[in-house]
Amino acid sequence: MKKLLLVFGTRPEAVKMCPLVKAFQQHPDAFQTSVCVTGQHRQMLDQVLAVFDVNPDYDLDIMSPGQNLYDITSRVLTGMNDVLRRAAPDIVFVHGDTTTSFAAALAASYQHIPVAHVEAGLRTYNPLSPWPEELNRQLTARLSCYHFAPTSQAACNLRSEQVQGRIVVTGNTVIDALHIALRRLRGDAALMHRVGGRLAEAGYPLTRLSNGRRMVLITGHRRENFGEGFVRMLTAFKELADTYPQVDFVYPVHLNPNVRRPVAEIFGIDTAQEWRVKAGVHCNLFFINPLEYLEFILLMEHSTLVLTDSGGIQEEAPGLGKPVLVMRDTTERPEAVEAGTVRLVGTDRRTIVAETVRLLTDSACYNQMSHAVNPYGDGHACESIVHAIMQA
Repeated sequence: MKKLLLVFGTRPEAVKMCPLVKAFQQHPDAFQTSVCVTGQHRQMLDQVLAVFDVNPDYDLDIMSPGQNLYDITSRVLTGMNDVLRRAAPDIVFVHGDTTTSFAAALAASYQHIPVAHVEAGLRTYNPLSPWPEELNRQLTARLSCYHFAPTSQAACNLRSEQVQGRIVVTGNTVIDALHIALRRLRGDAALMHRVGGRLAEAGYPLTRLSNGRRMVLITGHRRENFGEGFVRMLTAFKELADTYPQVDFVYPVHLNPNVRRPVAEIFGIDTAQEWRVKAGVHCNLFFINPLEYLEFILLMEHSTLVLTDSGGIQEEAPGLGKPVLVMRDTTERPEAVEAGTVRLVGTDRRTIVAETVRLLTDSACYNQMSHAVNPYGDGHACESIVHAIMQA
């Protein structure tokens, strides 16, 4: 029996790792599966754990006000020292490109424990975009023995870098998570009603869309966009809301003060009040608090298109047939651009506005993107990973 320890700390990691935890737990004769969370994101992490009914065996609980990369790295590294000695795993699993993943992989390497890297091989080859994620994923690759690549392109990146260990193309576990969430929502009318109610309480009732009204979903929180880039994004949203009063623009605002402060300043929001507000005269622009996973999936399913600087949404939204405009200059997911499900628009106000208008007004362009094939798999990535570890 192999002893496995899956380590993650942020909400996106949890979304992509919880289905893998459940997949390994379906084979108790082959695997002893343990989970360690770092709490790099606390509240948002706990929400995802509850959705997937995953109970951590170890919790480093590192999150503190004003934490920076030095704090996260050092706390994860020292905290994992004790966890690894207690758990004594045969393999440590980490995910993607977070500081939690890099520090946990480094801690495992210090104890000569093999590391399995889920969502391996994504690259921009620009160390500052996204930052520090590009550094994290490249460093984690050098520390790993098993590389579970979501696409053939990601596997090619790893081979070209001559990383050590086994490389397996599996698809992305985020699609597994998406399918699980959709099955739960569509198969349980009471749950759908509760989730819709919580979304309305958060500040955006889906009943606004009952008469054919459209909605654009917005997310933005990347470090490399903080400052002028973020201001340009916000002014684009303002212009779009003015130009299209018949379209709703919904932005669940990240808790990071580097995100909330400019939003509050540009739109005149009192940060002491709840973020369930419309921005001044923009009755079609909604700023709401971050959503739990099921609420966000439901909102994304009802959206017309998505404006984002996120990584995972570039994989999730196409699975729902939603075009994605990525407000970044680079992406580690070029397969989505090549497939036509995603378009890079950077942080230039005019480009963001023009490309959004194009999708809102040009049905041929919209249909081409919404019907393109999602390159990130069919929801069976976890099965592929389990099979590979069984054969190891």
